Amino acid sequence: MSTSYEAAGVDIAAGERAVELMKSRVARARRPEVVDDASGFAGLFDASALLRYRRPLLATSTDGVGTKVDLARRLGIYDTVGHDLVGMVIDDLAVCGAEPLFMTDYIACGKVVPERIADIVGGIADACALAGCALVGGETAEHPGLLAPDEFDLAGAGTGVVEADGLLGPGRVRAGDAVLAMASSGIHSNGYSLVRHILATTDLTLESRPAELGRPLGEELLTPTRIYSQDCLALARAGGVHAFAHITGGGLESNLARSLPGSLDAVLDRASWTVPPLFEVLRAYGDVARADMDTTFNMGVGMAAIVAADAADAALRLLEERGVPAWRLGEIVPRYRHGQVLLTRPRARRSGPGTPA
Repeated sequence: MSTSYEAAGVDIAAGERAVELMKSRVARARRPEVVDDASGFAGLFDASALLRYRRPLLATSTDGVGTKVDLARRLGIYDTVGHDLVGMVIDDLAVCGAEPLFMTDYIACGKVVPERIADIVGGIADACALAGCALVGGETAEHPGLLAPDEFDLAGAGTGVVEADGLLGPGRVRAGDAVLAMASSGIHSNGYSLVRHILATTDLTLESRPAELGRPLGEELLTPTRIYSQDCLALARAGGVHAFAHITGGGLESNLARSLPGSLDAVLDRASWTVPPLFEVLRAYGDVARADMDTTFNMGVGMAAIVAADAADAALRLLEERGVPAWRLGEIVPRYRHGQVLLTRPRARRSGPGTPA
């Protein structure tokens, strides 16, 4: 009895069809330094572009989207998780002040459905264009028997460059610096295992329409990650920025603490912003302790900037001009607890220009 690769569950023709469908969208995610490789085995980038740097440091990051892909699968919406992937990878590069240069992606699936793969990669390409980096290559792998036909996962890696004397981080942070918050667009890509647990153990569903949200919960949960890389670079070019913190897994406190030297702490004011209603919906339905919410979700803050006190107002104006909701979150103080972030209790709820929508 004869058999074949296709009989084993791998459809090479479907993979080739997926590549054809994604080509036009990938073409939009280019930079002038990209060099075409006719073989398609490697992505090429003209490194002579780095000659304009005195001492270029290459920065690299790799990440995935996590279990948010399960919600995309259940809802049949595939073009937003690509944005999430770029946000997770490229915004990590922004933390050190690096300009993103290029990115590659990897998609594993149980069965290649060309239109689905094209939607995922198209979302990645669109987000790369927003982030200012090129999508120079990727891989789609079909894993029949390991993944169900409708299951998939995706990951990516990015490379950027920063001038050595422009490297941002804890060494630049000083007592008296201001901490600025940039609003998240939602949960971004962290905490979805807890979200899925809440969906599995309560009467909350992806089709639920909590009054606080004004739209189906599933639609809210798939809101793409806000991409901050170009906003961070604009702030860095304007001057006065000492460090950034990308608020991902672990929440605001632990991620901001990574950008502090051991001699300094950050004191943040909970009254400076109103937590978006999605987080309260999840907390209430899941009966989640506030401490767990803080360490699982970004709670409305997707990126934080530590800037010189006299540069804070100008930084906030620049972010407003760029359409990024931002506000003064706190300040850097002499050490209380060895490089910790202290969230003060809210004095009173307030609204205003510093409150993210």
